[in-house]
Amino acid sequence: MVREEVAVSTRTLEWKCVESRADSKRLYYGRFILSPLMKGQADTIGIAMRRALLGEIEGTCITRAKSEKIPHEYSTIVGIEESVHEILMNLKEIVLRSNLYGTRNASICVRGPGYVTAQDIISPPSVEIVDTTQHIASLTDPIDLCIELQIERSRGYRMKTLNNSQDGSYPIDVVFMPVRNANYSIHSYGNGNQKQEILFLEIWTNGSLTPKEALYEASRNLINLFIPFLHAQEGDNLLKDNLNWVALPFFIFHDRLAKLSKNKKAIAWKHVFIDQLELSPKAYNCLKRSNIHTLLDLLNKSEEDLMEIKDLGLEDLKKIVSILEKDL
Repeated sequence: MVREEVAVSTRTLEWKCVESRADSKRLYYGRFILSPLMKGQADTIGIAMRRALLGEIEGTCITRAKSEKIPHEYSTIVGIEESVHEILMNLKEIVLRSNLYGTRNASICVRGPGYVTAQDIISPPSVEIVDTTQHIASLTDPIDLCIELQIERSRGYRMKTLNNSQDGSYPIDVVFMPVRNANYSIHSYGNGNQKQEILFLEIWTNGSLTPKEALYEASRNLINLFIPFLHAQEGDNLLKDNLNWVALPFFIFHDRLAKLSKNKKAIAWKHVFIDQLELSPKAYNCLKRSNIHTLLDLLNKSEEDLMEIKDLGLEDLKKIVSILEKDL
């Protein structure tokens, strides 16, 4: 094993990517360092980051397959080498990349003989197949294999229900987590009260995002979990109607809209779509889900309306405000 020298700053906390590689289309690796840290801080950050990397990042998977010609999940079909169960397991291995919210439909319709791979999946434009060579089935006879697929984006994992659907639809065990593994280690240096630490963080992903992207996403999600504590105040601003509602003193949507309305050069807000605002995928999906498609839709919402949008955190709202202030 080759030892490498890492330059450590003694003043400002900094992070650096010291190794990055793609072992295959479905296996990316990255190693990062964060330093200098005080004694005990590396362990605190390492534990939190590992949990966020493995549990807080969303992924996209095929969650259900349907074919009216399939009588049972463990049945076999004449002209296909694999059993239905094996085909479902192959579909489970397909890695997808997307920023979609909710579910989408896809399909496979191939005539044999020949091999069926992920390349044969007809998917929506918002979904990208990471490895199109993934094997699905082998057709030995001139038969048609047609399967309807359901694609979903979520986090964690989901076990399929035991009861089979009567309409030929079968759920699939899915692992949404795009990070396959995450490890951290700590290097200490110095003596006595001057002792400091370096945090080494290793990340393996399934190819749907790079380790650097995973580190950014996990960090952002982890920060969002603590943002409410930073804005908590005594009195009525802390809780409203037994909900975790935090007042946003920086919200100035309507004041700014009134000023812009007086400007003769103001653009037609209803023709400016939120796609043009360079929002983060999370904020964009949350707004679209709430039927906010244009800038006018956004500016017409009250503070309470925006705070009630599911998964839209305070940091997302701050980012939206800063984008509006820059673009308008």
